[in-house]
Amino acid sequence: MTALRRALEFLFTRALRSRLGVALVIAVLIFGVIGAARLVSDPADPGDGLSSRPNRPITTVDPTAGDDGVLSSEAAPSPVTSPGARTPEQTAEQFAAAWLGRPGITAKEWQAGLRPLSTPALTEKLIGADPAGVPAKKLTGPLTMRERTEAFVELEIPLDAGRLRLELVASSEGWLVDVLDWERP
Repeated sequence: MTALRRALEFLFTRALRSRLGVALVIAVLIFGVIGAARLVSDPADPGDGLSSRPNRPITTVDPTAGDDGVLSSEAAPSPVTSPGARTPEQTAEQFAAAWLGRPGITAKEWQAGLRPLSTPALTEKLIGADPAGVPAKKLTGPLTMRERTEAFVELEIPLDAGRLRLELVASSEGWLVDVLDWERP
């Protein structure tokens, strides 16, 4: 009886008070519950399982719709310009010239020069901007245009201190600059 008493005393005073002992008790309980559940449950077809898998693959894209990739072999559509209206290139050149400004120009004059070439959203973002903060002074090369859609183009203009990147959108007033970004070399 003393051996059984010592074993129980060891179990309750040392083993169950350690992390390892608690982990072993939890593992025994889990395996006991799983074993009891298997004994009580009906024998089922092992092919059924818990899954209700479909009998064919799930498709989220119509396989007959064509290529849905990012890269396309089709050429981007050319921008559409109304007869007599400014082209995107002309708008970008005029905007770049107005953005570069001239010596001694006031902020009001500078913003007034940009306003007819800008969307209302860009005009609002430029409120409070100072023409003295423009980091470049002159154009240094021809602009490059990337057509995205018939009503959206991106243009890059090389300047003496970096590149001016403009995003233009077609509107009822013609092509307008919607986004202005400056990239240093």
